[in-house]
Amino acid sequence: MSAAGTSEEIVFGTDGWRGIIARDFTFANVRKVTRAIAAYLETAYSKDKPVLIAYDPRFLADQFSQTAAEVLVDLGWTVKMTDRDCPTPVIAYNARFMNTAGALMFTASHNPAPYCGIKYIPDYAGPATPEITDTIVANIAKASDEPASGKNTDKISIFDPKPAYLEFLYTLLDVDTIRKAKLKVKYDALYSTSRGYLDLVLEHCGCETESFHTWRDVLFGGGMPEPKGEMLVELVEAVKKDGADLGLATDGDADRFGIVDEKGNVLTPNTILLLLARHLLQNKGKKGAIVRTVATTHLLDNLAEKYGLTLYETAVGFKYVGEKMRETDVLIGGEESGGLSILGHIPEKDGILADMLVAEAIAFAGKPLSQLVEEAIAEAGGPLYNNRLDLHLTEAHKTAVLDAYQKNPPTEVAGIKVKEVGRKDGIKLYLEDGGWVLLRPSGTEPLIRVYMETNSPEKLQRVGQEMQAKIDKLAPVAA
Repeated sequence: MSAAGTSEEIVFGTDGWRGIIARDFTFANVRKVTRAIAAYLETAYSKDKPVLIAYDPRFLADQFSQTAAEVLVDLGWTVKMTDRDCPTPVIAYNARFMNTAGALMFTASHNPAPYCGIKYIPDYAGPATPEITDTIVANIAKASDEPASGKNTDKISIFDPKPAYLEFLYTLLDVDTIRKAKLKVKYDALYSTSRGYLDLVLEHCGCETESFHTWRDVLFGGGMPEPKGEMLVELVEAVKKDGADLGLATDGDADRFGIVDEKGNVLTPNTILLLLARHLLQNKGKKGAIVRTVATTHLLDNLAEKYGLTLYETAVGFKYVGEKMRETDVLIGGEESGGLSILGHIPEKDGILADMLVAEAIAFAGKPLSQLVEEAIAEAGGPLYNNRLDLHLTEAHKTAVLDAYQKNPPTEVAGIKVKEVGRKDGIKLYLEDGGWVLLRPSGTEPLIRVYMETNSPEKLQRVGQEMQAKIDKLAPVAA
C-alpha cells in the first residue's frame, strides 16, 4: 500500500501514514497526502460540512496542520483547527459532535520523536476502514504536492475541542462515586496531549493529584511517548513513595493508557481490559459483547462465557474493533497494545477514559487496585501468562517462515496439540490446553512477531523456546 512521493515513498500502515520528519514526512508530501484525502472527501461529503484538523506535540506538527488546512481551503473546504495540540479521542469525538466531513490528525502516536504522521478520522469518530484508506492510497499517485495558492485563508478558523469532549466524558463516569473515594493519584503526562485534559478530569473528580511532565517537549524528554515500564520509572517511584492509590499515564496522542497499581506494578493492557470488563458488568450493570484482537488475552473469552456474553475476535488494529462497535452493542473492545473503548463511547480508543475508568473501579469497590486485579483474574479462570517475541529476520527468512506455517502448520507446540489454526491475521495456533500462539508479520519491515499465552510460566518459556527454534531452522541456507 504505497505510492511514490516527490522523491520519497509514502507508505500507509494500519493507522495512516507515518514517516521521519524532514526525510519523508515533508511539507511537500503532507500537501500530496492532504490532496489524496480531499479527493476521497469529494466522494463522501458535501462541502457545507467543515473538516477538522488537530495535531499532537511533535516538532512541526502544528505547521504541518496549517499546511494541510491551506490545501483544503484551496479546494473549497472549510477548516476548523484546534487551538493547541489535541488528543486523538478528543478530535474524533468532535468530528462526530460537530457534524463534520471528518478530521485530519497529525500524530505518530507512541513512536519516537523523529516521527510524525497523519491519519483521517471519518465523521463516525472511529478509525478509517480499510476501504477508506485504500481509496486514499490509490489517490496519492495522481495527487499534486504543489504549494497551496494562499487564497481562502478566511475559511480557516480556530476552535477549542475540550469543552464538548469533557462534557461527554463526564456522562460516561460516575463522578460522584469517584469524588467520595478521595483517591490519591500520580499522573505522568509524558509530555503528551493528555496534559490539560486528564489532570483537569482528575481534579474535577476530586482526586488528590500530582502531575509530571505537563509541558510540550518535542523530544519527549529524550524517551518515547509510550506508557510502558521503562518510561514510567518516575511514576512508579512516586506512587510507592507517597502511598498513592494508582498512577496514570497516556501515550503521545492520548489514545493509549498506562496504569500503575498501588504497589508500583505497571499493569498490562490485557489485565486492564479484563478488570474494566468486570467493573462494567458488576458495578455499572452494563451488558454487551466483548471484542478483542487476535493478539489479546483469552481471559476475556472466559469472562464472556461466564456472563453469557458474545465474544468477537478481530484482526490486529483498533479499526477492526471500532468497526464491530459500530455494528453491535459492545461492552468493551480493546487490544493488547493498550487501546480500549466502551459501550456508549465513540468507536475509537481513548486513554483518558481508560485511565478514569480504572479510578472509577477502585472507587466503586473500595479496595486496592492490586486486589481488584487478583479478583478479576481469578473470576476469569486465570492466571494466564503472555509473552511476545520480536524476531528481526531477513526478507527471505520471513517469507520462508510464513510460507511454511501457512502451508504446513505444526500439529503440536512444546508437546501441546494444536486443535485449530486461525488465519484471520497471521497464523494463530489454538492449543488443546487453552493456550495459543500467533505469528504475525510486520507489513513495513523484515520482522515477525510471535505472541503466546499459556497457563504457566514454565510452559510459556518452553513454547517461546520451541517457536524460536522452529523459526531458526527455516532460515534459508546461504548459497
